[in-house]
Amino acid sequence: MTASALTRPGERDRLSTKFAELDWRIIGLLCILAGIGTAMLYSIAGGHWQPWAAKHLIRFGVLLAGMLALAMVHPKWWFHAAYPVYGVLLFMVMLVEFTPLGYVAGGAKNWLHLGFIRIQPAEFVKIGLVLALARWYHGHSAQDARWSWKLLFPAGIIGVPFILVAKQPDLGSAMIIGLTGAVMMFMAGLSWRVIGAGVAAAVAVIPPFVMFGMHDYQRNRVLTFLNPEADPSGTGYNIIQSKIALGSGGLMGKGYGLGSQSQLEFLPERHTDFIFSTVSEEFGFIGSFTVLACYVALILISLRIAALSHSHFGRLSAAGMTAFVALFMLINGAMVMGLAPVVGVPMPMLSYGGSSMMTVMVGFGLILSTRVHRYVELPKGQGLF
Repeated sequence: MTASALTRPGERDRLSTKFAELDWRIIGLLCILAGIGTAMLYSIAGGHWQPWAAKHLIRFGVLLAGMLALAMVHPKWWFHAAYPVYGVLLFMVMLVEFTPLGYVAGGAKNWLHLGFIRIQPAEFVKIGLVLALARWYHGHSAQDARWSWKLLFPAGIIGVPFILVAKQPDLGSAMIIGLTGAVMMFMAGLSWRVIGAGVAAAVAVIPPFVMFGMHDYQRNRVLTFLNPEADPSGTGYNIIQSKIALGSGGLMGKGYGLGSQSQLEFLPERHTDFIFSTVSEEFGFIGSFTVLACYVALILISLRIAALSHSHFGRLSAAGMTAFVALFMLINGAMVMGLAPVVGVPMPMLSYGGSSMMTVMVGFGLILSTRVHRYVELPKGQGLF
């Protein structure tokens, strides 16, 4: 369908037309990855749908419908909701930190206990971050994006949730918040001099931060990453078992349901953080490569959608959503391979967990909305400050 057809009065707003404009490659790839995740959760539960596989599949079905509904939403609604959504999600992060509603799990106070449900606001605040930054940059000039005192506002948008989440402490989510914000500032046109100064400052700050700014268990994770064999039955156990699972799969894998590390429960957190290790053990290099190829295809298609959007808000929001999904995949992959410290970042669509799946599906809902409404142009001059 041509651009002129989409812009005829009444035509572009019909649901049938919008559904035809969906990128079904993205939907298909998400279904494949969720199907692989369900199959692996079924396998590691010893061939049972409970306690993980059935819930994972049901969640995906519900969230898939929600994602398609979000794809129909006109960009002007995303645009006007950007700051309020960010504010509400930031408030939820503050509730975790400063009120009795904060719930401790896995050594971190990063859950919000609402009685009937528990959620992780640190996951959802990434959505608000991307929307708020996209709106701010949409309303400002290229010079402001390169270097200006006005950059204090987007820096604050990134810095406040980063500090609050790091304090919980949830280092994995804090890393993704900080890196997603940095990627968006780079894509918006931040000066290379500022980028170079930021990288130099980060390199200078990391050693003292590791020694004096981290909790003991976080510091141990970093030291374990550098030398996991120093304590093979203690802090180094997780990553050593993950490497064993990765390597033992070989080219073709041991076979579905036959992975010794996962089936005999040597592999820790095999249904969440280390599910990719289970894929590698049971399906080998071929299976691992196939999964990673699906992620790469998702990222490239999403970036192409971002590039084709006629509005700056659409380009940046779609690219920002793509960035945090890519960071999920890269950090988890590096983590299970021993190339990064274990920071509790799940593999999107494969790992069990409702909050992370919802975040990813909402992100792709916005990306698909950008695809459906790619010819829509939003007026400039609507930024804050």
